[in-house]
This record gives sequence, structure tokens and C-alpha cells, in this order.
Amino acid sequence: MSFPRERPRRLRGSPGLRDLVRQTRLGVDDLIYPLFVVPGEGVCEEIATLPGQHHRSVDRLAEEVGAARSEGIRAVLLFGLPERKDPVGSEASDPEGAVQRAVRELKERFPDLVVITDVCLCEYTSHGHCGILDGERVDNDATLGRLAQVAISHAGAGADLVAPSDMMDGRVGAIRAALDQAGLDGTGILSYAVKYASVFYDPFREAARSAPAFGDRRGYQMDPGNLREALREVRLDLEEGADMVMVKPGLAYLDVLAAVRRVAEVPLVAYNVSGEYAMVRAAAERGWLREREAVLEILTGMRRAGADLILTYHARQAARWLGGA
Repeated sequence: MSFPRERPRRLRGSPGLRDLVRQTRLGVDDLIYPLFVVPGEGVCEEIATLPGQHHRSVDRLAEEVGAARSEGIRAVLLFGLPERKDPVGSEASDPEGAVQRAVRELKERFPDLVVITDVCLCEYTSHGHCGILDGERVDNDATLGRLAQVAISHAGAGADLVAPSDMMDGRVGAIRAALDQAGLDGTGILSYAVKYASVFYDPFREAARSAPAFGDRRGYQMDPGNLREALREVRLDLEEGADMVMVKPGLAYLDVLAAVRRVAEVPLVAYNVSGEYAMVRAAAERGWLREREAVLEILTGMRRAGADLILTYHARQAARWLGGA
């Protein structure tokens, strides 16, 4: 019997060989840790739909970030919840809001920490939509000014990057212009450039208390069947001044990540979203899946598809597994 001259298995024969020739590497530096900050003091309440994740007040948030830093995590993304909601999401731009206070506290305590803030209105509006309403329709252009105000309040508190996630047309340009005019030209923009209307956000909507009071978000988030549209969204956001771009969700959209990677020269982020996290946790709790192996395989797949960075609720677990502590 004639054997082939090429035998790829030769390089798989031992752990050392496999490590030596690994083509895609996942490290602690690739991870961004999402956190939920709420008003009050002494608050640390587990989120039912995201086991292991918590609503934290500013004082308890700093404790969590300190622990994450000790494990090697260098970047966080903050989502905020308000005390009160109204039709225009007034608290989103309040200088004394939970996110703004958290940014100041974290930058003071951890000067080298990269602090990113989510810029959207859905958590803050009484109707749960991501913008200002005209009847039951989200008014794109009327929303841009509010988003700019929110971004300015975050940047003024010291955020390194603001991350608009609303999917309004033109919001990156509006935010960039407002930041520059306010003398905050050093603040970068991480755009949720490619954000699909996805069922995988369901656990987040409970965590952020942001489910729409009526209708859905398909009028402004992307249709899951569209790939070319993703490339158009990325191009437009880069032209408007985005410094980094994101694809959300990550796991069901690896082909989109790969396509964006081919055209975008800026850093690319994948969001390993709440539903993806919750599925793995639920299966692991039932003994149906080995959690460590599943998480690291999923995150490696996102890196292999082209992501430079991954926003993931598994960040602290993954950091420990990767030896960041």
C-alpha cells in the first residue's frame, strides 16, 4: 500500500507540538469584560438570565474590576441602568448617572484600565426602544443629538472609548463631531457597526431591563440573512470616524466576522452575546457540556474568524483558564 508523502498528523502527536504550531492563539489580552452598573450603594444582585453575572452599584463594581484586573483583564465595557425612565432617556446623559460615576471611579482606581461605555437609550427609555419616538416609529435624526449628549457625558467622565449600539444611521459621524467640538477629540469610538436583530439578546434584555414596550427592533437592527449589508455598514461607520468596529452576535455570525476582517483595517471586536453565554452555562450546569472546553473553543473560533478582541461574559473564567491570574 502506498502512503502519501504528506502526513499532517506528524504535527499533532504531542501537546508540545500542537502548541508550537497553533495558528490562532487566544489570550487574556483579547478579552473585554461587560459589566452592569446600577444606582445605589452596596448592590450586588445576580442576574437571573445570566448566571454568574450581577447588577452592581459603583462601590461593588470597583471590587469586581479589581478582581478581574488581578486575573489579567485590561478592558471593561459598562452598561448602565437608571433610577427612573422617561420617553427620551434623560438619565443616560446625566453627569451623576451610574455609568458616569463608575467611569470616574474606575479611572481613578485603575488608571491603566481601558474603560468603554455602551451608548444607547434602550435601558433608559420608558418605551424600551433605542431612540426618540415619533408615534411608534423611532425617529433616526432626532435620536442623533441625544446619542451625542450621552457620548459627551461618558467621555467627559474619562471613558477611553464610547460604543454606540443603537444602529441609527449617521450616529458615528454625529458623535465624532460632537466629541471634537467639545474638546474630547482623544476619545475613540468603538462602533457596533454590524448589529443583527437577534434572539440571542433575550437574556440581556432582562439584565438591562430594556425589552421594548411594543413592537421590536427590526426596523433599525440588521436582518440576519444579510451579509453584504454588513460590509456597507462597516464602510459607512469608518467613513464617519469609527476607530474600531464590532460584529454582534459573534457565534452565529462567524462568516460575517471573516468578511468584515477582509475589508476593515481597524481593530475588530466580536460580541459573545448573552444568549450564547446562557446556553453554555445552562448546558454545563446540567452536565451536558464541558464548560471550559466549550468556552475556549467558542472564543478561539471567533479569533480564528478574524476578531482581534472579544467582548464576553465568560471573561473572568476564560482569563483564569488561560493563566491570566
